[in-house]
Amino acid sequence: PQYLTKINPAKCIGCGRCYKVCSRDVMHLHGVDEDGKVLGAVTEDDDDDFDGELNRKIMIVDNAGACVGCGACSRVCPKDCQTHVAADAVAA
Repeated sequence: PQYLTKINPAKCIGCGRCYKVCSRDVMHLHGVDEDGKVLGAVTEDDDDDFDGELNRKIMIVDNAGACVGCGACSRVCPKDCQTHVAADAVAA
């Protein structure tokens, strides 16, 4: 299996497709300001625009240890912005 280790923030469009197919809670949607600074996690019922600072949203891997290497997220990603590595390459 190949395990999700990171998502390229420059390529990610924050569509949420990977999040929807992941049953392991590996990644979450985060807000990003105009300068590219990550503002924090965005919840499903959150209308907060981070005091007007929100420019866009991206997915961030914040629980990589929960990944089981199924690859479902990579199959649905329209931007191919994810990095997956083999188990022997993942830092223990």
